[in-house]
Amino acid sequence: MRKSDKKMDNQLRLVLTDVCANALKQIDGFQWLTHLVNYSDFPKSLKVVCVFDTNDSLDNYLKSDRNNHLQSIIKAELNNLGIKLKNVVNHVLFDTEENCEQQHNGNWAKRLG
Repeated sequence: MRKSDKKMDNQLRLVLTDVCANALKQIDGFQWLTHLVNYSDFPKSLKVVCVFDTNDSLDNYLKSDRNNHLQSIIKAELNNLGIKLKNVVNHVLFDTEENCEQQHNGNWAKRLG
């Protein structure tokens, strides 16, 4: 990883940590988030995975009138870093602890890899 990539990754980690802390307070069932990126194709390769506890919690969030809240705050924070995404929907993914447990025995590294 180049020095500039490491710097960007640290900045991403910091702003996404703030997004996560706010989401934990505001969104029922939200648990954590992480990001995946290939810096040779940045920012097109950036993916932010938002994890909920159960499929029911995720369904309730997606059916709510605040179903774009995470995408909106992620986009705003990335914009503050100078990262412009054409369509944030293509960069924010949703998953659940429940699905990881059922499909990958709780192994998130395998699931995200």
